[in-house]
Amino acid sequence: MMLATEAVIALGEAPDPVTGQRQRELPHAAGLIDLLTLLREKTEGNRSAEETQSLDELIYDLQLRYVKATKSPG
Repeated sequence: MMLATEAVIALGEAPDPVTGQRQRELPHAAGLIDLLTLLREKTEGNRSAEETQSLDELIYDLQLRYVKATKSPG
């Protein structure tokens, strides 16, 4: 999912594909995680069980990565 990939880049865990640089942009990462959460809410009842599980796991993983990023320097 492109939004998740962009969130990982914003967390500084992957290099920007254009610049090749790793840079933390935590407010941007938080916004992307919030957007994925909103998409989960708005698509409730219109996803398969497998899609729901994948999306839930993805959001949970990104939230954990975000918390870790906010607690570590750099």
